[in-house]
Amino acid sequence: MINCLIIGSGGREHALAWKLKQSPQLGTLHCAPGNPGMAALAICVDLAFIDAPTVIDFCRQHTIGLVVIGPEQPLIDGLADHLRAAGIVCFGPSAQAAQLEGSKGFTKDLCAKYHIPTAAYQRFSDATAAKAYVTAQGAPIVIKADGLAAGKGVVVASSVAEAHVAIDSIMSTSGAALVVEACMVGEEASFFVLCDGTHVLPLAAAQDHKRVGDGDTGPNTGGMGAYSPAPVITPALIERTMDEIILPTVRAMAAERIPFIGVLFAGLMITADGPQLIEYNCRFGDPETQVLMLRMTSDLLPLLLAAATGTLDQHEVQWSQDVALTVVMAARGYPGPPLRGSEIRGLEALATDPDIVVFHAGTTRDGARLLANGGRVLNVTARAATVAAARQKVYAAIDKIEWPEGFCRRDIGWRAIGGNKPDVAGNQRNRGA
Repeated sequence: MINCLIIGSGGREHALAWKLKQSPQLGTLHCAPGNPGMAALAICVDLAFIDAPTVIDFCRQHTIGLVVIGPEQPLIDGLADHLRAAGIVCFGPSAQAAQLEGSKGFTKDLCAKYHIPTAAYQRFSDATAAKAYVTAQGAPIVIKADGLAAGKGVVVASSVAEAHVAIDSIMSTSGAALVVEACMVGEEASFFVLCDGTHVLPLAAAQDHKRVGDGDTGPNTGGMGAYSPAPVITPALIERTMDEIILPTVRAMAAERIPFIGVLFAGLMITADGPQLIEYNCRFGDPETQVLMLRMTSDLLPLLLAAATGTLDQHEVQWSQDVALTVVMAARGYPGPPLRGSEIRGLEALATDPDIVVFHAGTTRDGARLLANGGRVLNVTARAATVAAARQKVYAAIDKIEWPEGFCRRDIGWRAIGGNKPDVAGNQRNRGA
C-alpha cells in the first residue's frame, strides 16, 4: 500500500484525490492544504508547501510513498527538486523543466531550436521595442506575459492600439518580459501526456472555455468549463500531435539535459496546416482534469508512480467511451475580485447520482456551513453518452444548487453539441521519445 500526499487545494487536486481514492494500491491519502470536498476523501493538513523542509519532514513522518504536486507555482519554485534530493518519490517536473510553463520565452526558443510547430514570435524586455514591432507587424496579434499569470496573461489584440495597451499592462504587472506572437487561426484544444523523462504515455484531449461569458465573450479566466474527448482532436490529429509536437519536445528536453517528468499539457491550435503549439503547462489542467478523471477507467496511482520512477513504458491507460463535461460555478465578481463568504446549499441533493460529481475549487467551512472562498468555487461534472446529454445532466444539477451569489456559463460544450459521438480510442499505449 502506498501513502500519498497531494499538494494543492483546487478543483484539479480534488479530482486527482477522487481518482486516487479508488486505487486498491492506496494506503493513506493526505492533502495539503486540501479543501472541504477533499476532506471527505483524505486527511487535510495545514502544511506550508512553500517550505520544502516542512514538506520533507511530513513525508518522512507519515511514510509518504508518492507526492503529487498539483499547482504550477511550487513546481516552478523547485519543490520537486527538494523532494527528490531527499529521496522522496515525486510526480512533477524539476524547476528547470517547469520553465516550459514558467517562461513562454523559454518554450518558444526551444520550439525554434528543435523545429516544433508554433506561431512566429519575438521576445521583448523593452515596451518601446515591443510596440515598434507590433506596429510593423500589424494586427491581429498576440501579446503574452513571459511568466505565470494564472491563465490570464494573454491578450489577442484586434488592433495595434489594443496591443500597445496590452504591452503597457503586462510590463507594469507581470515583470519585465513578454512575448509577441503571430495570431494563429483555428480551434483550440488541450492534449495531455505523462512523461518519465524518456517515455511518453498519451492521455486524452479536452476542450475548455476560457472566456467568462456565454458565446466566448468577456475577459479570459482560468477556465469556465471543459469537456472530453474533444471532437476536433481526431485519432489522426493525435498521431500528428505526438509525432510533430510532443515527442520532439520530450527529446529536446532530454537533449538539453532537462528531462521532463510529470504531466505535459499542450495547448494546441488546430489550424488548416495541422496542430500547432500555443503553449505548454507543466501540470494537469483545471478544469480539464475534472473531466479526464471521470473518463479514465485505469488506476491512476500506478501511472503517476511509473512517471515518477521512470517505468512508464510498462503501462497503458484505458478510457470510457462516455463524454465527461464540467461547468465552473464562480463567485460574483470573477475574474475580478470575487465576492467571498456567501453560503452554498443543496449539494447533498446531487450525491445520489453516480454520474454527477461536484469538485470543490474555492470553498471553506464555517461550522456546518459551506462558503465560497475564491473565484472559481465549484466544478459540477457529469458523465454521459454524448456531450449534449452530459451538459443536460450538469445544468440540471446546477439548478438544484442554492447559491444566488454564484454564476456560470450556460453554453459549455457548444462547439460539440449536435455532432456525433467522438471517435476515440479505447486505450493509449506509451511511446518512447
